[in-house]
Amino acid sequence: MTEDKVTQDMQRPNDELLQLVSFTIGDEEFGVDILKVQEINRMVEVTRVPNSPPYIEGVINLRGKVIPIVDLRTRFSIPKKEWGKDTRIIVIELESKVVGFIVDAVREVLRIPQNITEPPPHMIAGIDAEYITAIGKLKDRMIILLDLECILGQGAWNQLQDVA
Repeated sequence: MTEDKVTQDMQRPNDELLQLVSFTIGDEEFGVDILKVQEINRMVEVTRVPNSPPYIEGVINLRGKVIPIVDLRTRFSIPKKEWGKDTRIIVIELESKVVGFIVDAVREVLRIPQNITEPPPHMIAGIDAEYITAIGKLKDRMIILLDLECILGQGAWNQLQDVA
């Protein structure tokens, strides 16, 4: 699809636009619905919680509220790496619960027409399709749109509640 085609599609009034925050983990680019994002913070010290699952990095104190922090690298079985100057915590509200997700870097806020997305294949970038809502096909890249509720399925919600 050409960039002109994407621009034309974005200008059609009847096409639904998806507003996303895009971020990277390793070499892959992901996106989440901007309406679920409360804020994006620089990496801060995370307090480990004993006996928590490996993908729960710990908790942080965010303006007096204890927030559980999930490392998406670990959740997706991507090898860990040192946090750098671009590492961020994306604070998300899901089902009236607040959770932070560690990502390698936040890339941008973008609007894409829904009609340039397609259902995910069974597995992409080593991540099960159950965690993915769609793949956004832009001119020079693809964005994996994540289903955060699924990433934090019922078992994970219960574990997060035990942590926070």
